[in-house]
Amino acid sequence: MSKIKAIKLQKLEERSSILKERKDLKSWEERLNKESNKIRLYEDELRNREKEVRLKEEKQKIEIERLTKKDEELTLVTKELREKEKQLKIREEQQNRKDIDLEVRENEQKNKELKEQRRKNRELKAIKEEENKQKELEYLKIKEWEEKFDREQKLKEQEEIRRDQRLMEKELEKRAKFEDLEEKTKKTVSGLEKFSVDKSKEN
Repeated sequence: MSKIKAIKLQKLEERSSILKERKDLKSWEERLNKESNKIRLYEDELRNREKEVRLKEEKQKIEIERLTKKDEELTLVTKELREKEKQLKIREEQQNRKDIDLEVRENEQKNKELKEQRRKNRELKAIKEEENKQKELEYLKIKEWEEKFDREQKLKEQEEIRRDQRLMEKELEKRAKFEDLEEKTKKTVSGLEKFSVDKSKEN
């Protein structure tokens, strides 16, 4: 009997021990599950972080590629701009040379035209001076002719006056002679008449 009780007791202890172990095991399992969940969460978080990091790295890579491409484009544009600036500078220098040549030619043309104009002005001045001399000579000739004409006219007028005076003097002499003759005739007639009267008285 004691043996049986002892065995039962031992079994109970064993069962209690098993239950306890099961309980501890379950508790450990729960802990492990919790830890496992935490680990999974942590792993998930790590994976998410890694994913984010990969996304960021991908974005950075894309951004780096974009910036690299943009830098290459800018480098190309800068090179093109420099080439264009170089060509523009060459064209400006060519244009400046053309402008200088054109200005030189214009100045030469202006100087040539100015010399030609001065020559024409000298010729025109000489022609005008010659014309003025001719006009002055013509004026002097006309004035001399007019003075000569006036002198001749005055001489003619004086001659006509003298001729008229001579004619008038002759006319006056004729009139005087005629009057004198007429007076003498009157006296003669009067004497004859007186003589006739005296003769009549004598008879």
